[in-house]
Amino acid sequence: MSATPGRPKPIRSRHERGADAAAATQAEGRIIAAHGRHYVVEFPDGAQRHCFPRGKKAGAAVGDRVLVAPQGRDEGVIEAILPRRNLLYRSDEMRAKQFAANVDQLLIVVAVEPTFSDDLAGRALAGAWSAGIEPLIILNKTDLRHGLDAARARLAAVRALGVPVIELSAHDSAAVHALLAPRLAGRTTLLLGQSGMGKSTLLNTLAPQAGAATREYSAALDMGRHTTTTTRLYHLPPPGGDLIDSPGFQAFGLQHLSGADILRGFPEFAPHIEHCRFYNCTHRHEPGCGVVAALQAGGIDPGRYALYRRILEESEVAQQRY
Repeated sequence: MSATPGRPKPIRSRHERGADAAAATQAEGRIIAAHGRHYVVEFPDGAQRHCFPRGKKAGAAVGDRVLVAPQGRDEGVIEAILPRRNLLYRSDEMRAKQFAANVDQLLIVVAVEPTFSDDLAGRALAGAWSAGIEPLIILNKTDLRHGLDAARARLAAVRALGVPVIELSAHDSAAVHALLAPRLAGRTTLLLGQSGMGKSTLLNTLAPQAGAATREYSAALDMGRHTTTTTRLYHLPPPGGDLIDSPGFQAFGLQHLSGADILRGFPEFAPHIEHCRFYNCTHRHEPGCGVVAALQAGGIDPGRYALYRRILEESEVAQQRY
């Protein structure tokens, strides 16, 4: 539409003109690596910049789509985090640790040796379901036959919930690609696991460009050692997909979750909740609880129910503290 003849255009302030100019120079990219307040952002043309949040702003995660104001040849300032589909992180009384944002699938790596934690695996599953992320479990080191049956038995409860459990050896490149490549194609997958589970070996098999350091676990301590120190996204070779690697962990707090969030992490409770007498039932001690009745009838795994109670109690203690 043309301007009305004889009517002067409105005068824009220096601040407004500066804001327009700044917006025009911003570019949208995706965070592919994070270390503290340092980020690597990749743009649609494949270019990358080392970026920092403006001022004291923080909270960005690998997988976030962000607006960046370029500075110099290869640096930039993160001006805004665009809306996310989800964010997976863990939290305890000390701090919160973000894993990744805009994730389609969580790949939880456990192994025949060293002994994996049922509690940590269950918490990772609960965190994924509460964020609307589809979980998948890898049982690694299946070449260690003497402990394989015991590891399978410990995964029976989550397998019964419909969680896929893929058995493999990360050193068998052909099997890894045959079993996993179709599930990773076209998706953003977060690779998560305790130290010592063979996560870095699996990453190197799927994304050779990663060159992740690997280290043998301590048989005496029955535990692994941390080898990954930063979170980074890797583009996979055909048939494609993106894989986000994160540091190994030995704790997985979920104190940031509300009661409703926690319940989403235990989907097997859903069909029984509608039989609870009280709408605000916590599924612990209330009379007429459909979940407790299902537990007593054998319809809910006792270990899963005990984990639910631990997570809920930790969340309640955290809320009272703050």
